[in-house]
Amino acid sequence: MSNTKISAKPKEAGTHYYPTRGNELVGKVVSAKTPQMVTVEREIVVYIPKYERYKKVRSKVHAHNPEWINAKENDVVKIGETRKISKTKTFIVTQIMGHAKTGQIHEEMDEGVKPNEKIAGKKEETA
Repeated sequence: MSNTKISAKPKEAGTHYYPTRGNELVGKVVSAKTPQMVTVEREIVVYIPKYERYKKVRSKVHAHNPEWINAKENDVVKIGETRKISKTKTFIVTQIMGHAKTGQIHEEMDEGVKPNEKIAGKKEETA
């Protein structure tokens, strides 16, 4: 047997799931207009030896968005490589990491987080 991780499990019985294998990437959802598909943009920092500088490169990837995950625009998501689902989709959303603009953590991930870590950038004011 191969080392495949089943990461995107359905809630109800009878629905399909896709085992992930290969690359796991983290990026921001740019577009979620199409049903069951999102466009994820990720930034890669590349070193250019000639100029001894770093450059940011952006890459867009289409990923399957299962209805039990339902990622929206500006969400930071983790995607895993899977078998070819359609012509352009070879990734599936496995987890929502947080929200890009506000820095908020989703309710499902609140278990091990302290109250003042829930919103990044906001500090508690004491009188």
